[in-house]
Amino acid sequence: MIRGVTRRLMLLDTASLYFRAYFGVPESVRAPDGTPVNAVRGLLDFVARLVTDHRPDDLVACMDADWRPAWRVELIPSYKAHRVAQEHGEDPDTETVPDTLSPQVPVIEAVLDALGIARVGAAGYEADDVIGTLAGRADGPVDIVTGDRDLFQLIDDRRGVRVLYPVKGMATLTAFDQAALHDKYGVDGPGYADLALLRGDPSDGLPGVPGIGEKTAARLLERFGDLAGIVAAADDPASPLTPTQRKRLTAAAAYLEVAPRVVRVATDVPLPAHDPALPAEPADPAALDALNARWGLGGSLTRVLSALAR
Repeated sequence: MIRGVTRRLMLLDTASLYFRAYFGVPESVRAPDGTPVNAVRGLLDFVARLVTDHRPDDLVACMDADWRPAWRVELIPSYKAHRVAQEHGEDPDTETVPDTLSPQVPVIEAVLDALGIARVGAAGYEADDVIGTLAGRADGPVDIVTGDRDLFQLIDDRRGVRVLYPVKGMATLTAFDQAALHDKYGVDGPGYADLALLRGDPSDGLPGVPGIGEKTAARLLERFGDLAGIVAAADDPASPLTPTQRKRLTAAAAYLEVAPRVVRVATDVPLPAHDPALPAEPADPAALDALNARWGLGGSLTRVLSALAR
């Protein structure tokens, strides 16, 4: 009888990582024609380090096919509104991105494809939703690599799902499991989503409940269990909420009704067929050689290829 082999899956929050690469690697890193490639080379170095240090069997670069989905905006119109560079009606809005980063994104995509690293997105969904869906389907342990705390909600020791969170560049990663998450925020994975929507997040245009900060949200969750318990307590005159807390939560009732659907990542996204297996060699060597010649990927590409070949 042949037993199944447990495979370790690594999921990259790709945009989060190439933004970090862009701001962490000097813009003086350029292609032969002088075009900045700091985000491209920085991301390749991230991948090389991740593969070398953590040895995943499978790796998926998860993409934002729609960084501001209409269904989330319909529920909370302020969702990421301050980051919109241009609205496009029914099509995805254009996100504000540094002028010298935007041209690097297609290069990143082309290099990942030539390497044979699976690159997955889904129309109408963010990379977070792709990550949530793939993590939910995984049979083995999952490492989620992201600089976005929203994905802490997926941490689950029972299923071996943890988050590798960059503290400084990619040189230092903090591994968040349930114990680390509870030590820092006083909640478990699902509880982090409730904490985030209560606290709010200006970077995502989430207003939160005015007057309810992170510490108060954590205390309320500890006392009442989850968001539903807190809302029930606000509706119960006999509950031990303070008058001020009750007033704030009651005033935010409409927001609290829709916020969970916005903040919680989707876990049922229809994804395109893909092969997550980490390649040992490039899928398209000729295309990779051409990209290297055009963009001067240098030692960053060499390090990725060396990491993949081990």
